Amino acid sequence: MKIAIGADHRGKDVFETLCRVLSTQGHDLAKFDLSQHRTMCDYPDVAYPVALMVSRSEADFGVLICGSGIGMSIAANKVHGVRAAMVHDEVSADMSRRHNNANVLCLAADLLGMRIIERIVTNWLNTPFDGGRHERRVRKIAAIEAGRDPATVSDNVNDADSTAA
Repeated sequence: MKIAIGADHRGKDVFETLCRVLSTQGHDLAKFDLSQHRTMCDYPDVAYPVALMVSRSEADFGVLICGSGIGMSIAANKVHGVRAAMVHDEVSADMSRRHNNANVLCLAADLLGMRIIERIVTNWLNTPFDGGRHERRVRKIAAIEAGRDPATVSDNVNDADSTAA
């Protein structure tokens, strides 16, 4: 699986460990670590290329790490087609994939230990989207992104009006 992964300066240690773990698991990584060239970097500068790769289907998933996970999540969600989820445990990781079809995972380096981060990432990458009633909700998110009222999205997945984004 191709994973775009990035971190700001506060996520550097987690980033390095996760890169080793994911590489060992056989994943192909596109790495975005601006902190290797400077002591501080701004999370939007990392979130953007990771989210863009996911948006363009150049990566299957994205993983972003900053101090709280909040900034990365906000920045990544500005990219068309990205559904970035900030999670703090395995349950929210599972739900973000099953119900929201999240395609970018945002993590808090300052708030989570490495063991839980590894479990969250493994769980998140291995959890499928449930589809069904959740598909309509994801299409409503896409409608909002396109500037449309989500209430106009039909229940019928094959409806042209319901899938236009």
